[in-house]
Amino acid sequence: MRQDTSLNTHPGAALPLVQQGRKLFSAKWMKVLPAPFIFLLTMQVAQAQDPEIKATPIIKTQDTTIRKIVEEMQRITDNDKQNSNAIQALLQGKEIDNMSKYDLMKTNIVNASETYYLLNKKIIDLKSRTTTNNLDVFITSLNNPESKALGFSLSDRIVELVEKIILKNKSDKGEKNSKIVESTKSIINSPIFQSFTSLTPPLAIANSVMNFLHSVSVNNKQINQKSLQDFEKELNKYVVYYTALNDANQKFEYGLNFNKDQLSLLQDNLYDHLSFTATSMKFPAPQKGNQPLSQTMNEYFFDFKKEKVIDYFNQLEAKYTNKNKRIDYESLLRENPNLKEVNNQLEDLVLQTKRFENLYNEYFTLLDSYYTKVNNSLKIAQDNGLADKSIIDTKQAEFRSLKTDAVQEIQASINIRELYSNTEKIKYRYRIF
Repeated sequence: MRQDTSLNTHPGAALPLVQQGRKLFSAKWMKVLPAPFIFLLTMQVAQAQDPEIKATPIIKTQDTTIRKIVEEMQRITDNDKQNSNAIQALLQGKEIDNMSKYDLMKTNIVNASETYYLLNKKIIDLKSRTTTNNLDVFITSLNNPESKALGFSLSDRIVELVEKIILKNKSDKGEKNSKIVESTKSIINSPIFQSFTSLTPPLAIANSVMNFLHSVSVNNKQINQKSLQDFEKELNKYVVYYTALNDANQKFEYGLNFNKDQLSLLQDNLYDHLSFTATSMKFPAPQKGNQPLSQTMNEYFFDFKKEKVIDYFNQLEAKYTNKNKRIDYESLLRENPNLKEVNNQLEDLVLQTKRFENLYNEYFTLLDSYYTKVNNSLKIAQDNGLADKSIIDTKQAEFRSLKTDAVQEIQASINIRELYSNTEKIKYRYRIF
């Protein structure tokens, strides 16, 4: 076989990897294929040889840009819609807020107009109270030296003690003795003492009789010191009883007067507060003049009524109702700032009602204390042997019944629950700014 010597023309030269003819053929078909196809083919070959090499997707620049623009436009549209909804919600919320403020103020002020009337009425009622007629009659009878409510009359007992201890039962013997008895009776029946049946006549009488006997004893040797001491000892049994009763009366009277003074001060404060509210709402203010304040207030409430305040708000709402038949609450509140001022001052009115409640309760505390002290004085009368236990028990039971009736009568007349329920309607803690 003949060898091809063309490959060995130059001994030692490197042999070509591809034969010339084949090389020429490869170059020809590569020129025919497009460059992108060749690039993809190359990548596939490389990926086949190395799996870690990822295929690069075909980038469509024009489509991606359009998609992003569309997405951005949609986002802007959504944001505009959300902003529009938020603005509408804020506007609606503002309208609701103004309406709520107005409704709160209207309700508070209408209820306050009723509170003014009720508080004034109850102040006047409580100021006029001391006790009840029946209770007054009972106490007056106990404190009257001529009364025999406990089975004895102080006037009679004093005369008896003078005759028994001072004159040794010899009042009918001798002109001097007769004059002593007559003078004693004259002191007891003095118009000065008779005019004070509810205060301290028994104590004043006892003191005057003792002074009289001491002065007589200077010139009358029949009246010695021992007789005076014995007389004073027996008389003091009555004095202690009447002193206790008088102490109960005085403390009760002092407490009532203090309570009335506080009620008068409260009524003055109520007048000032009512004047502020009336003036702020363009109502005529109450005028004191020369008449008592209670009369002024009573006359004022003939005109200043709850119904008139309601009518005031009805007219105000009609004024600010627009063509769509909706109330412009924003303008109403802006142009009527006086309503806010009145509403924000209602806490003071509520505090005044609470002050009245305290004075109302103090009245019954006074009555309870008075009841206890009078019963103690009756017990002293029993312990000192001035009256039988059966009489004292009967009087204490009568006094307890009269006191219970007095409490119930006053409670029914004033009806404090009516004031409670009305005041609770005022939402004074919500201030409007």
